[in-house]
Amino acid sequence: MRDSLILRIVSKFMIPVIVLFALYVQFHGELGPGGGFQAGVILAAALILHMLVFGLDETRRIAPIRVLRTLSALGVLIYGGTGVITLLLGAEFLNYNVLGSTPVGGQHLGIFLIEVGVATTVASTLLLLSFVFADRVRNR
Repeated sequence: MRDSLILRIVSKFMIPVIVLFALYVQFHGELGPGGGFQAGVILAAALILHMLVFGLDETRRIAPIRVLRTLSALGVLIYGGTGVITLLLGAEFLNYNVLGSTPVGGQHLGIFLIEVGVATTVASTLLLLSFVFADRVRNR
């Protein structure tokens, strides 16, 4: 697909739009359908499109495996850390009410933190999996 000029130009336009949509889903996830998992999948899809059009090596330059592994672990840490913080503040695990000055503020902050952790883990893990599959195909 690297030789197709039209595909390269359209992809350069579409990838930022896809990333913007992933951010929209992420930041409006608690208000409607969507959230961290969907945003992570959409973000990963944008980078997988980049990999298909521009090649595995170019995408690895943008998203190195070491960074993706760190982000996978960081997302789980954000999720679990949010629950541990609520425990330290004297509430149940993932009881967001204690995170803000009002229960509603705490709910919004808690949901946002959880969704960021999920999106980070999902996007980085899907990219790592696609890199593994692409390597297997390339090394045949």
